[in-house]
Parts: sequence; C-alpha cells; structure tokens
Amino acid sequence: MISRRAFVQGASALLLGGVGLAGYAFGVEPHARLRIARYRVTPDRWPAGLQLRLAAIADLHACEPWVGVQRIRQIVDYTNSLGADTVLLLGDYVAGHRWVTGSVHSGVWASELGRLRAPLGVHAVLGNHDWWDDLGAQRTGRGPVYGRRALERAGIPVYENDVVRLDKAGYPFWLAGLGDQWAFGSTRGVDDLSGTLAKVTDGAPVVLLAHEPDIFPRVPERVSLTLCGHTHGGQVRLFGYSPAVPSRYGNRYAYGHIVENSRHLIVSGGIGCTAIPLRFGVPPEIVLADVAA
Repeated sequence: MISRRAFVQGASALLLGGVGLAGYAFGVEPHARLRIARYRVTPDRWPAGLQLRLAAIADLHACEPWVGVQRIRQIVDYTNSLGADTVLLLGDYVAGHRWVTGSVHSGVWASELGRLRAPLGVHAVLGNHDWWDDLGAQRTGRGPVYGRRALERAGIPVYENDVVRLDKAGYPFWLAGLGDQWAFGSTRGVDDLSGTLAKVTDGAPVVLLAHEPDIFPRVPERVSLTLCGHTHGGQVRLFGYSPAVPSRYGNRYAYGHIVENSRHLIVSGGIGCTAIPLRFGVPPEIVLADVAA
C-alpha cells in the first residue's frame, strides 16, 4: 500500500507538472521561435520542368501580446529569406479571441504583410474570422470585408472564388483562391469551388488556396495541391493526435501533408491562436513546400 507521504509527494509532482505544462502552453509555445514546416510534394501529372517553391502563412490572428507588430515584422523578414517563388496567405489575419492587451489595426498588419516579396508575387485568401470580425459584412451578408480592403491597399491581391495564371521559367500554372466556407457561420459560406475551377482555361496545373480544409473531399484530381490553414493543428497535439479540431472531419485534416487518392493537401499549423491563446505540440510555423515531378 502506498504511504500517505508518497501519495502527497506524487500528487504534488503531478500538480507542479500540470502547472508547468500549462505555463508552457500559455506563456512559451505561442511566442516560440518560428518553425519552418518543410514538405516535398510530387503530384501526378506535374510538369517535369516545373520546380515550384511555395511559402505559406496561415492564421496570423494579429493582436498584442501574442502576434504584435514586431512579431509580424519578424515573420515577414523570415519569410522573405526563404527563397520562395511565391508567398501565399491563407486567411484569418484578425484576432480570434479576447485574451489581448491591445489590438493591431488592419492597416498596420496589412502594411507589414505588404513588405513580403517573391518573384511570382504574394497572393491571399480570407478566413472565417476576417468575415466574422466585420460586423457590417455580417449584417448585410456581403463583402468586401475590411481585411480584404486593407490587403488590397497594401498591394496584395485577394482571391474569393477567383484564379490567376502564373508562369515560372516558361511553365504555366494556376493559383485558385476559394471564398471562405464559414463566412457566416460553420454552415454558410461564400465558397464556390466549381465556379472557381471553371475559370481555369487550360491544362496547366492548379494550386488551390482555401482557408478551411473541409473542402478537400470535394476537390477534384485536376487540382495538384490544396493549401489550407484554419485548424492550427488543433493548437494542442500529442503523438499525432489533436483532441479538438474545428473541422467536421476531426483529425483527418488537422495538420500536415495528407494524400488521398493521389490528391495532395497541406494544412498549416499557423501562427496565432483562436478561442484561447495556448499551443502545445504545435509551435507557430511557416510552411515551405517544394513541388516538383
């Protein structure tokens, strides 16, 4: 039988351990040095001569003290140093919780993101919080939301069910940006996948940007790679499992590189936090994907 003294010592150790883990999850990992999540993707039917490096930033959730102006500045500088052909912004630029000491105005975070540089440009989609935070858009049921206007004033094009054809070394490809699937709640969005892909007018490969990964089961094989954010990797992730994921598919699309029926999906763990500002096992990250045959 365990002695009272051993029981108290064990309980104290568990309590201190729990306090330490909570302190780390709240006070350390959300501020941790940026991780570069590197992926090599080899889609079927990808042109042999097209080697494409994509940098992706998801879920900034700009606010003090978690992702303030100085932190955004560091993210931009670090991303610019990665040698990407294009930089892709995957939505949720505004804070998604109330645990803040100060706001970061849309004009400020957009201006900082406007310093991003890449040979094939910087391209953005919006996330659910960018819609939810604009009370005028929620009231009228339509955009453009102020986050979109801020990005466009900073020189960054925003795609809502639209496409752009780009070219690297004589090899064309398409970027397709999907409207947000949760713009007016988790059951009503502004997304139009078929309408977006109908704007692709030739056989060049397609890279799809979508904030929420729940669209992926509907993405056709015509799309070489889908890039998403939204889940934050669950914000808490242990041994490849996230207890809570904002997705109807749970852990299926929580994080990382997923391949289903030769279709490729990358879900970023993102930068900031939503609901509650903690991270454990999912440090803030920038995605760097090298796509080649």
